Amino acid sequence: MRAAVLHGVGKITLEERPRPEPGPRDVLVQVASVGTCGSDVHYYEHGRIGDFVVESPLVLGHEPSGTVVGTGARAHRHRLGQRVSLEPGIPDFTCWQCRAGRYNLCPRMRFFGTPPVDGAFCEYVVVHEEFAYPVPDDLSDDAAALIEPLSVGMWACGKARVGPGTRVLVTGAGPVGLLCLQAAQAFGATDIMVTDVNPVRLGLARDLGATATLDARENDLLDAAFDPDVLLECSGHPAAAGAAIRAVGRAGRIVLIGMGGDEIPLPLAHVQAHELEVTGTFRYANTWPQAIVLAASGRVQLDALVTGHYGLAEVEQALTAGTHDPALVKAVVRPQE
Repeated sequence: MRAAVLHGVGKITLEERPRPEPGPRDVLVQVASVGTCGSDVHYYEHGRIGDFVVESPLVLGHEPSGTVVGTGARAHRHRLGQRVSLEPGIPDFTCWQCRAGRYNLCPRMRFFGTPPVDGAFCEYVVVHEEFAYPVPDDLSDDAAALIEPLSVGMWACGKARVGPGTRVLVTGAGPVGLLCLQAAQAFGATDIMVTDVNPVRLGLARDLGATATLDARENDLLDAAFDPDVLLECSGHPAAAGAAIRAVGRAGRIVLIGMGGDEIPLPLAHVQAHELEVTGTFRYANTWPQAIVLAASGRVQLDALVTGHYGLAEVEQALTAGTHDPALVKAVVRPQE
């Protein structure tokens, strides 16, 4: 099969590799669509994210969909030809975090496109059958791939306890921010403000249902008179995060989602005086079935985020498109092209 392989900072080559063989409980999936993520871009540009360092050739890509074309000897959940969305992290199933239901925190997690585990910028992947989820025929391959970032938004909304009537502030209108917006709506939030510095993305946020938007280049958030119960911080920008925390009302909840610097300024006096809850979020757990229902029902619009398609030989272009195209929201790689 063909695979786009990262060989170092800024260097991806298209190579021929053996097609993987499924283990006893695995399925072999012919990859149809793979969303590009900020973490893929970060590995391409810097060769690491925190403690995860690219030390050997690596296939990126962790937002895949495809079709089951082979099964292991003891894999019986899927028929050949079944279209699936793949959850890209396989835990060990036995550690304390897994047994407590927090398998996203499994210390032995094998996650696509995270060193040293290869991802899905290739023609075929294998995955444990429990992490391949059937999708309906009317859900596109791109939408099936974007169940992964939708799961990030849903997990964050769950951590923030978003519910009917919750007032939500989303900072950062990239793909994850726009999916946090839609997830918050699905969870019952009524007033949702989205902030960014990109007017194209702010326009898309309004199209997707944001009740208010704010261009952070031109307006001070604290002047907006918006008193949110929940902050979903998706920008990863330390200054933006610090300002947004100051906007959160009493007994509010803050979920830090965006990846930026290793540290952000914390307005401690405001956090203490308002008894704010501040937490991080790491991936997701048990979100795929609900996410597929939301996408298939039309309550969440995933195809609306896709602004470009690239073949497997164009992975580098997909990862760098955002640097010169301000209208780009989500680039999708189609490995069979």
